[in-house]
Amino acid sequence: MKKISLLLLIGVAAVLPVSAKIVTKSVAYEHAGTKLTGFLAYDDEKAAAGKLPGVLVVPEWWGLSDFAKGRAKAIAKLGYVAFAADIYGNGVVTTDAKEAGKLAGAFYGKPLLAERTRAGLDELMKQAQVDPARVAAIGYCFGGAAVQALAFSGAPVKGIVSFHGGFVGVPADAATKTTAKLLICHGAIDPMATAEARDTFLHGLDDAKLDYQFVSYAGAVHAFTNPDADKLAQSNGLKGIAYNAVAARRSWNEMKTFLKEVFYVEKAD
Repeated sequence: MKKISLLLLIGVAAVLPVSAKIVTKSVAYEHAGTKLTGFLAYDDEKAAAGKLPGVLVVPEWWGLSDFAKGRAKAIAKLGYVAFAADIYGNGVVTTDAKEAGKLAGAFYGKPLLAERTRAGLDELMKQAQVDPARVAAIGYCFGGAAVQALAFSGAPVKGIVSFHGGFVGVPADAATKTTAKLLICHGAIDPMATAEARDTFLHGLDDAKLDYQFVSYAGAVHAFTNPDADKLAQSNGLKGIAYNAVAARRSWNEMKTFLKEVFYVEKAD
């Protein structure tokens, strides 16, 4: 009886799927003399079967935090190679809003925003597990603005997803330079992205005839995807920042559908 039970257990184990291991590692790179350290994540089993689409993750203005690294690991579980970029360099991460504002201020409204983000994209495309013809970028808050700027710069990304990002001015040459599709996930009552800025942004996209989706989540304010948003808001005395579980889930699902489209549906067509 024991022998039969053992054989049954072996048989069951043989047909159960082997759980894949998510490999993570730090990757050193450089841009304009600044030393950077990104965070790479991928499913080793899927990567062994062939090159995978790559997704660049650009963090909030806090820097390459655990939240950004967690997003990279979650994307790796979807079957992509994820690379969370280091924008500030030298491992700088903060939870102080004043410091974050100073750090981000060196990039907002400047060519350096797209250039430093592009350095992360280039590093992602160099990875042995990545199909460089199938890459996309996602970003949160500051990172959302960064991936918009990346798309408008003409970077070879299939698509970008901006989660509660500030709106970047759509440049005059966007129609000829931008090849990416855009998914903009926006908090409907985000006080840091005014209705006027939103309307100007959307008019710019329409004038450039870009392929975009704009999804507005009722009741969501700024940073709605980050479970630590309320704690960060309280510790810094910030208003208009809060986690929204419903908007976080819905926007993540929108992103999953979007990435499947730009990586696989278009390729099939």
